Amino acid sequence: MAHSTCRLCKAALTHTFLDLGVSPLANSFLTADQRDRMEPFYPLHAYVCDACLLIQLGEYESPQQIFSHYLYASSYSSSWLKHAEAYVEMAIERFQLNSESQVIEVASNDGYLLQYFHQRSIQTLGIEPASNVAELAKEKGIPTRTAFFGERLAKQLVQEGYQADLLIANNVLAHVPDLHDFAAGLKLLLQPNGVLTIEFPHLLELLREQQFDTIYHEHFSYFSLRTAQKLLAEHGLKVVDVDQIPTHGGSLRLVIKHVEDSAEVTTRVAEILQLEHENGVDERSTYTQFSQQIGLRRREVLSFFTYVQAMGKSIVGYGAPAKGNTFLNYCGISKDWLPFTVDQSPHKQHLYLPGTRIPIKHPDEIKRTNPDYVLILPWNLKQEIMESHAYIRDWGGQFVVLIPHAQVL
Repeated sequence: MAHSTCRLCKAALTHTFLDLGVSPLANSFLTADQRDRMEPFYPLHAYVCDACLLIQLGEYESPQQIFSHYLYASSYSSSWLKHAEAYVEMAIERFQLNSESQVIEVASNDGYLLQYFHQRSIQTLGIEPASNVAELAKEKGIPTRTAFFGERLAKQLVQEGYQADLLIANNVLAHVPDLHDFAAGLKLLLQPNGVLTIEFPHLLELLREQQFDTIYHEHFSYFSLRTAQKLLAEHGLKVVDVDQIPTHGGSLRLVIKHVEDSAEVTTRVAEILQLEHENGVDERSTYTQFSQQIGLRRREVLSFFTYVQAMGKSIVGYGAPAKGNTFLNYCGISKDWLPFTVDQSPHKQHLYLPGTRIPIKHPDEIKRTNPDYVLILPWNLKQEIMESHAYIRDWGGQFVVLIPHAQVL
């Protein structure tokens, strides 16, 4: 059942941010024998809270159903691994970590980030609810607790002697249905003088770049600095610094301490809040106008595919990201228009996209078929994909992204 009250402030949710119709769970890929079965679709309807302006979706499936077995593994993107290694180098220097330090990551996935701390002989612990990807982390030598994170698990870990000098919660906040339980757990697990970093896609960029495809059922909430600050403050945590980073189409990295800590707040925090204010992030009218813009984007997408067919050109997809499934289902793109997509992850190859039933193949299929266009569904990784698959230029092929606007690259 969907939430009718705000996850952050408990006010009633009455105003639509964006209604994308109905959609399957974004990572509910199908096997060949599941294609003849009925597939569940759920309302993909995002609301904006009148009181605190947090954007949020209803909870139609439990986190256990969505995340206990998960097909997303971070290590299949080379640019993402570079981002993780750069983060580790920054953190060791900036937060003065050494072999005596304890680093704990919530939603540690396949150990893509903790492996770099481990290689530098820093104590690590991963917390990851998906048992299949947790096993991949353990194979890398990363101690990993297979569990959902919240106040109860944090208390248990503290009793076992764990507290984090550096606590990491990158790209997980949006996936949390019970925000206050999660934040309470972070507060408990952080050493009195420890530091917490949280990265999340910045709502400001979703608005400015019309990134409607980042709305899917795994994401329960969409944060600005303003709303993240409010949540953390209610649990005795303060944002002392913030960086704008390019990941996921534009993210924020918050540096957070206990309110009791004497660390001063940098001017960057006020600067980002001012930037949000200048772009209407703290005005409800900004959110109510958004859906009109997305209707125009869908017509632009359909015009492009109509052009491709009318010109007798061929087009295939690259990637099978969750955002791609929102994009294809909302725009009504079937396998008649996009006969297949490819993905580097062997865990996704030979499966079918939810809803559209578009097959996922090995990247070599691009070389075999020589398409005129390759549509990059994970547009946030377009540079990496264009560089590693530049060979399509040999036969005159071109790359395409359709978010925020149709671009042939």
